[in-house]
This record gives sequence, structure tokens and C-alpha cells, in this order.
Amino acid sequence: MKTVIGIPAFNEEKNIAKIVVELQRITDEVIVCNDGSSDLTGEIAKKLGATVINHPKNLGYGGAIGSIFSKAKEIDADVLVTFDADGQHKLEDIEHVLKPIKNNESDIVIGSRFLGDSESVPGYRKLGIKAITKISNLETDLKVTDSQSGFRAYNKKTIQALNISDRGMGVSTEILIKASKSGLKISEVPIEIIYEGDTSTHNPASHGISVVMSTMKFISIEHPLKFYGIPGIIFLFLGVFFTIWVVNEYVSIGNFPIHVSLIGVSTIIIGTMLTMAAILLYSLVNVVREK
Repeated sequence: MKTVIGIPAFNEEKNIAKIVVELQRITDEVIVCNDGSSDLTGEIAKKLGATVINHPKNLGYGGAIGSIFSKAKEIDADVLVTFDADGQHKLEDIEHVLKPIKNNESDIVIGSRFLGDSESVPGYRKLGIKAITKISNLETDLKVTDSQSGFRAYNKKTIQALNISDRGMGVSTEILIKASKSGLKISEVPIEIIYEGDTSTHNPASHGISVVMSTMKFISIEHPLKFYGIPGIIFLFLGVFFTIWVVNEYVSIGNFPIHVSLIGVSTIIIGTMLTMAAILLYSLVNVVREK
């Protein structure tokens, strides 16, 4: 079984050497995606014998994960483990995320920071991750505890099946949504995280916004009639309500409420546009799926 470990890295020259050397002892191949770093991340990883993917410019975490998946497909990997470059993960936990894959119990295994002792996770980060996880769980039938963990294992079926498009932090949600829709089995195992200060390079606010936007994007694609159609119908009903209000007031007392009429016209226009968008996108998505 060919196991490879993929590391998305951006300006990680202080950590990359130690991580690559340690991982090479326990895996068949280490892939480092040098995501437009301005330091020596790529050069260090290459000299140490890692397979290095160089992005000319920074594409984002999702772009790096997408390139790692593409390389794993290219080299026909049986198992891919994604491992962060910030030094927060423990090497001994790699075997924990690999075990369900090796035993054919799961297609994707997530290393969860919240199944075991999560006391080491800063309070503000814990709150943010749990909130984002609840949002991510809205679009899947899953009830994962840590949807944003970058420490994951994927079997060959998953590597070949998933096509990743999101370039931001929303990629973790994208993978879960697409995997859930494809019927892939997802499980979690407890891992420990080493937080020495704030080593994360991801801004919590931008991370949260990216995940919310990504989730909304995939919901709109998967369920266009609900996402656009329901608001469209609500706006149409509001438009009809305000229109009746204007007509009644004009007939009964001869007054023409301009502000109310403008609200009525606006809501009818918005409702019509949303309803048409729902129908068109639903038709387009189904045509693409059939092809």
C-alpha cells in the first residue's frame, strides 16, 4: 500500500526541514506544495528529497490541497495523509488516522481535536472551530466534531473521486460536502494538538467567512430551488401584499402611497429574478450532471 503525506506550506522555512525528515521515516513519499512562499520553503524541502510542487504565487490553502490531490492521483497513491506544516501535529497520530483506512472501515478519516482532550486548544479558537463545524454540518448528513481539521487521511477511492475547486479555507467543507454526496464513508479519530503561542497562519475572521461563503456556494449548487426559489417566492408574496395595499388605499381614500408602491415593485422584481435564477440553475445543474 503506497502511502504519501502531503504538506501545504506557505513561508514555513522554520518548520519544513524537521517535518519532512521525520515524515520520510514513516511514509513512502512526502509531497510539499510550496504555495508561493517568499522564503526558502521549497528549496529546503527539495534538497531533503521531498516531491515539491511550486506555485508561482500564493493560491491559498485550498489551492495547495488541490495540487496535492492532483499529484497523489498522478503517482497512483493508495493513501494520502494531509499534514499541516506549522508543527502543531504529532507524528504518532498519523497511525491513528491511517488505521481505519487500512482496515477498510472508512474512506476519509479526520483527526479531530475535540474527541479527546481539547484543553490545549485556545478558548477563542475552540469556539470558532465549533461554530464553523456546525455550519459545515448543515449541508451534509454528517455530525463531525472538527470539520476544519487539516489532519486527514484519504483512501485511493477518495483520491480518484474528488475534484477540488475551492482555493480558500472553505476547501475542508467542500471535501466533506462532495464526499457526503458521493456516499463516501467519513469517520473521526482523536488527535492531540500542540499550541505553542498562536502558530496558525490563518486569520480566524477570514477563515470563518471563507467557510461560510464556501458552504453557501455548494448549497446553492446542490439545492438551487431551495436556495433561490424559497426566498424568491417570499419576495413575490411580499410584492403582491404591498401591491394590494396600494390598490386598496387608492380605491378607498384616493391616496397613492408612493413609498409602499416602490417597495411592492422592488420586491416583485427581486422575487421574479430569484425565482428565474432558481429554475435556470436547477436546469443547468441537471444538464451538467446528466452529461
